[in-house]
Amino acid sequence: MCVFSNVGTWRSTVAAVLFLSASAAALAQDKKTGGPTPSMPGAEVYFFNLKDGAAVPPKLKINFGLRNMGVAPAGSDRENSGHHHIIVDVETPPLDQPIPNDFNHLHFGAGQTEAEIVLKPGEHTLQLIMGDKNHIPHTPPVMSPRIRVRVAEAMARKPAPRDARVYFVGLENGTVIRPQVTLHFGLIKMGVAPAGIDNPNTGHHHLLIDTKLPPLDQPIPNDFNHLHFGAGQTEATVTLPLGKHTLQLLFADENHVPHDPVVTSASIEVTVTQTEPSSSQPRRTYRRSDSRQNWNQRYR
Repeated sequence: MCVFSNVGTWRSTVAAVLFLSASAAALAQDKKTGGPTPSMPGAEVYFFNLKDGAAVPPKLKINFGLRNMGVAPAGSDRENSGHHHIIVDVETPPLDQPIPNDFNHLHFGAGQTEAEIVLKPGEHTLQLIMGDKNHIPHTPPVMSPRIRVRVAEAMARKPAPRDARVYFVGLENGTVIRPQVTLHFGLIKMGVAPAGIDNPNTGHHHLLIDTKLPPLDQPIPNDFNHLHFGAGQTEATVTLPLGKHTLQLLFADENHVPHDPVVTSASIEVTVTQTEPSSSQPRRTYRRSDSRQNWNQRYR
C-alpha cells in the first residue's frame, strides 16, 4: 500500500495522473481512424480554384481536386478509390460511420468530380470528404480543411441603354483559330471605364470561356472561365487548348455586376487547331497585341 508523506505530494501525484489520462485521451482522439477501407499515403482531396474567405455567387460550381487516389462510384469496390462528399455548414461527421445523406451532407456517388450547389446569402462553411463504397471515410480519412465562403446579397444593377451592344470584332461563330489569338471587343451606345470608376453609362469587359452567363445580380466570378479586363482593355491576347470552345462577352459596371438590361454578346463556338485554316474556312488575321496583359491576369 502506497502512503504519501504529505497532502501536497498526494495532490501532485493525482494531478500528474489526470494529466497523463487527458494526454492519452487526446492522443487517442488524434489517432481516430475512419472505416475499414485503407487510403494510400499522401492521398489528398481539396477544392480546386476555391479558397478560404472567397466571395461566391449563390449558384456555385465546385471542382473537386484529388491526389494519389482514384474516383469510383458508390458500391464499387476498387482499391485506393472512393467518391466525393461536400459537408455544408456543419461539423465533420463521425469518421467511422457512413456519412449522412441530407441537405448538409451532399453525396456524389456517381463518381462526379464537380458539382453545382445553391447557397443562401451569408456565410457558409464547406468541406470535402472522400467515402468508400459504403460512404464511410477511409483510414486515414481523406478530407479537406473546412473553408468559409460568403454569398453576397443581390446587388442593384446599373441601367444600360436598351440598344447597347457588345460584340467580337472580326470573330464569328464557327471560326478556326490558332491557340494564341488576340480578341477585339466592340461596343455600341456605351463607354469603357476601369473597374471601380462610377461613370454613367460605362463599364468594362469580361470574357466568358466555356461557361454560361453567371447570376446577373452578383459580381461576375473571377477565375479561368471568367476573365476580367478591369483596366478598361478593349482587346486581349488569350491562349486556348486545342479543340472546341465557347466564347462570350459580358459587360459590367464598376463592381463587376452586369447592367440592366444585360449587355452581352452571343455565345460563339470556335475551334482551336495548330494547323492553318483550310481554304473552306474563313481566314482571319489577328494583329499581335502590344498589351503586356495576358489571359491569366486579373484586374480588380
